[in-house]
Amino acid sequence: MAYGYGGELVARVLAAQGVTTLYTLCGGHVAPIYDGCLNHQIRVIDFRHEQAAAHAADAHARLTRNIGVAVVTAGPGVTDAVTGVANAYQARSPMILIGGAAPLKTKGMGALQEMPQTPMFETFTKASFTIEDTARIPELMLQAFETALSGRPGPVFIELPFDVLFNAADVPDQLPRVNIAPLEPLPGDVARMFELLRAAKKPLLIAGTQVYWDEADAALRELTEQTGIPVFTNGAGRGTLPMTHPNCFKDARGAAIKEADVVILLGTPLDFRLKYGQEGWNPESKIIQIENDPAELNHNRPADVAMCANARLVLEALCEGLQGIRYDEWLAQVRALETEKRARMKDWMALDDVPVNHFRFAAEISATIDDDTLIVVDGGDIVSACAKIIDLTQPGQWLDPGPLGCLGVGIPFAIAAKHLYPQKKVLVINGDGAFGLNGFEFDTAIRFDLPIVSIIGNDAGWGQIRGPQINMLGEDRAVATSLASTRYDRIVEAMGGMGIHVEQPDEIAAALRSAFASGKPACINVPIDPRGMTKTGASTPYIV
Repeated sequence: MAYGYGGELVARVLAAQGVTTLYTLCGGHVAPIYDGCLNHQIRVIDFRHEQAAAHAADAHARLTRNIGVAVVTAGPGVTDAVTGVANAYQARSPMILIGGAAPLKTKGMGALQEMPQTPMFETFTKASFTIEDTARIPELMLQAFETALSGRPGPVFIELPFDVLFNAADVPDQLPRVNIAPLEPLPGDVARMFELLRAAKKPLLIAGTQVYWDEADAALRELTEQTGIPVFTNGAGRGTLPMTHPNCFKDARGAAIKEADVVILLGTPLDFRLKYGQEGWNPESKIIQIENDPAELNHNRPADVAMCANARLVLEALCEGLQGIRYDEWLAQVRALETEKRARMKDWMALDDVPVNHFRFAAEISATIDDDTLIVVDGGDIVSACAKIIDLTQPGQWLDPGPLGCLGVGIPFAIAAKHLYPQKKVLVINGDGAFGLNGFEFDTAIRFDLPIVSIIGNDAGWGQIRGPQINMLGEDRAVATSLASTRYDRIVEAMGGMGIHVEQPDEIAAALRSAFASGKPACINVPIDPRGMTKTGASTPYIV
């Protein structure tokens, strides 16, 4: 047995689970945890806002396929982190938020920053609870790790009162490492899946977030090369099959779904991104749905095969069971649809407009990135345009908020990414509105010498809302959607980073190269056309 105070025990559990970094904003309620981290070589990265710390823990979880941990103080520290936890929940990201709390001995008496915290998280975490006994910290934290990682990954909130962290207790010397076994598909489900696919003429596969989490990228590539089944990617599934692969498509998804006779949804919910499986879908198509969350099965549209299973195991089973089956005619048809869609995009990418058009902005970025570039996106129209242009080639190369559509993730996500992978280039593609939410975290990047680069498409407004607002109501009734033409590059310069201002489209690539070569956190401010998406006919309504 080993003797330790509460903060030391927390750090001991984190170290045993392979946690190397803690994201935080300091507070007296949680100070003992920092001291414990020093004993176990856990790096503490402190932010300027608790929401940013929570976002960074979310990104850490995604990039390591393990737990990301944030620690915040009681009361407003906890409430500030709520958005980061909610975003992680929707994105299926297994982070743990540890929140300080007033001492148990004064509970209910009106202590500083006292409030009911655990009920607040119950609807958007996998568990939310208080540890009231110092000796139970290892046991209950291990349960939290297992809960966060098992089934559908997701966040857990742990409340740790001040006196529990200061008290001491004897605990076991050795703590086990949580290990989640992959969920095997049921033989009956596999047999039915084979039956549908062997009869199919026009199947397609939509690879979602679970493909990334289950490290199924090699099996996905093997399946599509063996059978010729067309693949579309979704969420964190982007990059699990390189977008440069001849069997990976993105622009023809809507057209392909209209004709497909079997659709394999691999960790891809039938939510707004796929029009809930209804509008634009072939009503006669068969659905094969593989999920790690039973609640997602048959949601919005009944599936012909619905199973909870590990994505890699399902793909390996498909490779085994579909030997000799090819869908070449259908693959060629989808490829022709993709070529047709891309032709119009090339015209948009070549626009010489000043202010810069969104698609030309995206094309210039695409020309500068490589396999060693991690891309974080944070915004509305600017992200929509870049998603259509930039080809991803690596699993985990693209980080976006996820289905909650939470703005402000950009700089916190990038800080975690650069900390974890210092040898990679980390690029944030920002809208100006999104940058305003957590852009001050450039201070954090500078303090910790993490040379991230943010390129801002600056249309001086909340473009994804303002564009449709003007189209529907007229410019004189477009309210609450205008921003100033702020020079964000100068703000970063004032903090000690590098700032670049670019107005011509053919200057963007050189600015990116200079920013990365500087070795400093850098911000590139690019004025873009407020009506750019409307002009190309690509404007995306805010509500879908």
